[in-house]
Amino acid sequence: MTEHSPDSDATDSAAASLDLSVPHSARVWNYWLGGKDNYAADRAAGDEVINTIPDIPHGARAERAFLTRVIRHLVLDAGIRQFLDVGTGLPTMDNTHEVAQDLAPESRIVYVDNDPLVMVHARALLTSTPEGATEYVEADLRDPETILAASARTLDFTRPIGLMLLGVVNHIMDSAESYRVVGRLVQALPPGSYLALTHSTAEVHGEPMLRVMREMNERGGTPIRARTRQEIEGYFEGLDLLEPGVVSCSLWRPEQTDLGTPTEVYLFGGLGRIR
Repeated sequence: MTEHSPDSDATDSAAASLDLSVPHSARVWNYWLGGKDNYAADRAAGDEVINTIPDIPHGARAERAFLTRVIRHLVLDAGIRQFLDVGTGLPTMDNTHEVAQDLAPESRIVYVDNDPLVMVHARALLTSTPEGATEYVEADLRDPETILAASARTLDFTRPIGLMLLGVVNHIMDSAESYRVVGRLVQALPPGSYLALTHSTAEVHGEPMLRVMREMNERGGTPIRARTRQEIEGYFEGLDLLEPGVVSCSLWRPEQTDLGTPTEVYLFGGLGRIR
């Protein structure tokens, strides 16, 4: 069993460097998901976005439901027992290791985030089953070599891995760089591995979404940008993109309900198999 308790020095250091007057994307996201790990600036920024796009929290929940459905497919149908989750964000509900280890307790998960405070929370709250492992790497998506080297201490890169890039690539503003880092991570994975990726888009809300992103960037928050469906499909180039392709997270193999067809949200996602 791999467990960590929060380190007081790490917590103090992270808190000391924290600017509570500037919203942080992970904490705003936590607020939209109904979490408690957020501050006044995060809630204010989140509410401003909601005033323009009222279904923003619904999109956040739809992405979390997408994560759950993807992991269930990977564990139950594809036999995946290893996951590399980059851009973990603050722990909420149905985190990657919880879904995977509930289905296969021996699953091994590595969480990666570049925020020291997120890592403090993760180490305290995201613990493993006795049969599996849950580890943490403090690193930036833009540094794939560090991610790969550190995660190799927990994951076996000769066996298939599920790479989870949910709502993190949209924080890389330069498209060429974003394709490069995603490609490098995919290149390191063996055949039979999978890439699950979600990304913000303006194809649902149009100019209001673009305006919200510009305002968030101008106020000094974590940079974020939208990309088109075609641009998002580019991250799956060379992979076998599973049906239904890149679609709204809410429309990716939705579970049967009595509520009819789910509505589109501002996050598109897909799942691709590495040949």
